[in-house]
Amino acid sequence: MSISDLYGSGEHLRNLGHFASIVHLAAVDGTINAEEQVVLERFASKLNISEDEFKKILENPVGYPIHPNNSYQGRLERLYDLFTIIFSDHQIDDEETYLLKRYVIGLGFSSALAETIIKRSIQIFSGKLSFEDYQYLVDKK
Repeated sequence: MSISDLYGSGEHLRNLGHFASIVHLAAVDGTINAEEQVVLERFASKLNISEDEFKKILENPVGYPIHPNNSYQGRLERLYDLFTIIFSDHQIDDEETYLLKRYVIGLGFSSALAETIIKRSIQIFSGKLSFEDYQYLVDKK
């Protein structure tokens, strides 16, 4: 048996930590609703989380460390996943915002940049784009 068999690959460990963070944010309001459950199952599949790992993470999502991605794009992809789960119920509350800020800082962003990214992402995910932003996205090639 190899070391990777015992401990898993680095990528899989990062995926477990990321998925646990997503579950933690989904459960911050006390329960995981049906919409969140569907999104969690989709993320589990996307991140190669086994059914057994899925169950263990649902039981204790805070038991897994955050493994920051080294690239800016990789960190933004992780944030995109988190915003997708948060907005699966079409709203964001104060507890989710608080945990999200902690997570964004844990990924390696400064506190000031974390606030900017969160504010901008909330505008995007809630559909409150300015005309200039809308035009930029439509015209982007």
